[in-house]
Amino acid sequence: MYQLSKVDKKFPGVHALKAVDFEVGRGEIVGLVGENGAGKSTLMKVIYGAYQPDGGQILMDGKSMRFANPRAAMEQGIGMVFQEQSLIANLTVMENIYLGYEQQFVRFGVINWKAMAEAARMQLAKVKLDIDPGRITSTLSFAQRQLVELAKVLTLEERVQGDLVILLDEPTSVLDEDEVKLLFKLVRELTSRASFIFVSHRMDEVMDLSDRIYVMKDGAVVDMVKRGEASVEAIQHKMVGRVVDKRYYREQRQVPYDASKVLAEMKDVKLPGRVAQIDLKLHAGEVLCLVGTEGSGREAILRTLYGMLTPLAGTVTLKGRTVTRFSPRGSVEAGMGYVPRERKVEGIVAGMNVHENMTLSQMGRHSTAGVFRIGGEKALARDWIARLSIKASSETADCGTLSGGNQQKVVLAKWRSGGSDILLLDHPTRGLDIGAKEDVYEMIRDMTDDGVGIILVADTLEEAIGLSHTIIVVKDGAIQKRFDCATGAKPSLFDLIHYMI
Repeated sequence: MYQLSKVDKKFPGVHALKAVDFEVGRGEIVGLVGENGAGKSTLMKVIYGAYQPDGGQILMDGKSMRFANPRAAMEQGIGMVFQEQSLIANLTVMENIYLGYEQQFVRFGVINWKAMAEAARMQLAKVKLDIDPGRITSTLSFAQRQLVELAKVLTLEERVQGDLVILLDEPTSVLDEDEVKLLFKLVRELTSRASFIFVSHRMDEVMDLSDRIYVMKDGAVVDMVKRGEASVEAIQHKMVGRVVDKRYYREQRQVPYDASKVLAEMKDVKLPGRVAQIDLKLHAGEVLCLVGTEGSGREAILRTLYGMLTPLAGTVTLKGRTVTRFSPRGSVEAGMGYVPRERKVEGIVAGMNVHENMTLSQMGRHSTAGVFRIGGEKALARDWIARLSIKASSETADCGTLSGGNQQKVVLAKWRSGGSDILLLDHPTRGLDIGAKEDVYEMIRDMTDDGVGIILVADTLEEAIGLSHTIIVVKDGAIQKRFDCATGAKPSLFDLIHYMI
């Protein structure tokens, strides 16, 4: 039994955890849900030893514990599978699995790579992943890397006595349906030797996998429900403190776009790989959604428009000017912004503060003779923090410490404050809670009201249907179907799936 009793944690200006009681029993799967900023991440870091509580107790089998760091927690059988993944891309799989514990394979100052590979195979077998342990980690798919993360945690079995407690932080955020089923099957099988704490914003998954669910709001646990005792709507109500608006995607705010004003166009475009026959137009005030399965070509289209890929054939036009040299800088100068799927990797710069992140794309506006006008930067950031209700202690807060939803707002503010009128949104709500998603949907409607054209790769088909003026279905690198999505005449899920698969 692992317990937290009346655990408190404070940061300057923020009471992150307020007398939290939490427990997970042997072989149990416990769900943890709440809005971004509710305290979930802080609670996980206290459990994992990254933070030390300011008050309360941590108990394991009734014995009071205090972890000075994550390694100390790991020595007691507590491991974590991270949402953003902790693997080092240019190391091999086996080096990642035994990172920090290589000494067991050292003889006379030399690592026995054969012994490490054999041990790594045993760990990979636990998660049913049949790959070469000597393979470079960056060559794996996201799902494979997630399983390597889990295998890495399971090495604790050989180093500690008793059962493990494994924290799963948004493990399904970029997995497809079959990969999620495989992961859940593994987790259920592993409950014979481990307990799990499962954090996710996908309510259906939490309710499917968890034996009990803790609901957090504003740093406190506001409810605990057992499997089958609560509905998704009831849990969401507890999370956000209000009934979720049934007009979730703000369809009532959708107005026709300006068909006379084309902001971006692709004509007969062919891209590296198998992407070809791409023809599309983006108009002022339009949300154009690209729908398709992973690998269909959606992301390649976004990256081409942003100048990260160069077409093999065809033309790309931005505001009437044909693009001849493809680069992100050129796209930004043309008034385009890009919100990437991996916001922590490509969207923000952790370690830089909020006002620095917001003005990254417009540094020339805030400098004179190479010297930054910090006062102007800070004033702009304060304005956008207020406009978007960004939860940050101040404009000087480290962007890396903000919740996912607030980081996403900072990225959107970066482009809007710079005057971008073409925005490329790649899964902008991935990993966000229901309240943060609603904020993003409001922002999308606000932007289209201002004449901004948006190309969206949505997180779900429902999101694509709800937000879009136009949906283009991409399959095997080619456009299969175009749907007009006027209010009251939206396509159904079946209509989209029919052309996707």
